[in-house]
Amino acid sequence: MLQVPKGVDWGEDKARLVVAIADVSHYVRPGTPLDDEAQLRDFLTSRRQGDATVFVGASSSDKPVRTSLPRAVDLAAEHEHVTLGGVVIPERHARTSAEHERLLRKQDSGAAFFVSQVVYDTGEAKNTISDYAYACAERGIRPARLIFTLSLCGSEKTLDFLEWLGVDVPRWVGNELRRSHDTLEASYEHCLAAAHELARFCRYLDVPFGFNIESVSTRRVEIDATVQLAQDVARVLGRGAGDEAEVPPQERQPESAFGA
Repeated sequence: MLQVPKGVDWGEDKARLVVAIADVSHYVRPGTPLDDEAQLRDFLTSRRQGDATVFVGASSSDKPVRTSLPRAVDLAAEHEHVTLGGVVIPERHARTSAEHERLLRKQDSGAAFFVSQVVYDTGEAKNTISDYAYACAERGIRPARLIFTLSLCGSEKTLDFLEWLGVDVPRWVGNELRRSHDTLEASYEHCLAAAHELARFCRYLDVPFGFNIESVSTRRVEIDATVQLAQDVARVLGRGAGDEAEVPPQERQPESAFGA
């Protein structure tokens, strides 16, 4: 029974205020849906203001799922400090021509940005950007930020791994990488050119964008080159140091989708 301060008049009913504390963990069994949601809530609560969070669905329909993607999105919506994002897959758009519709549905559900898997085929990526941008224009809404993932390939082994991950590497790009005397340097040139091409196209369509630079290799030479690539791509975004920075995106918008 709650200790009541002296002098409190409960009136004629002589009512009592009782606080009962139940051991909730006793009733939440490990591995149950309620336990899974509790763990997800704990994770969301631990996120700091501005932390970007992306939920990814199962890789196939036969994989066990602890919390459905729609339910995870609903739980995230309860935490206003969480910046929720989604995944954009240009390769899927190449097969279905419907990726932009998925982005719109996810955006309606609260997704504030989208991250791609590794991009080697800029044509597929630009098709996705274009369809998404014009679909947003038709609906009178602002596109969410698209973040394109770039990853270097320093050997045939890394290239094989990227393709195993589902990355579409155009045949001509694969031919150049496999036959180059310096695969890492050729890949570096391609990734940096891709960053310029995608940045220009997004600026032309006024689509917010960014880049995620990652390494799928544990080789030190590829990791070091990835760090350098991140610095060069930062200059593409107008975030380089001093005179090395390019014109910031907000100050320059191409008038054509074509040209250098």
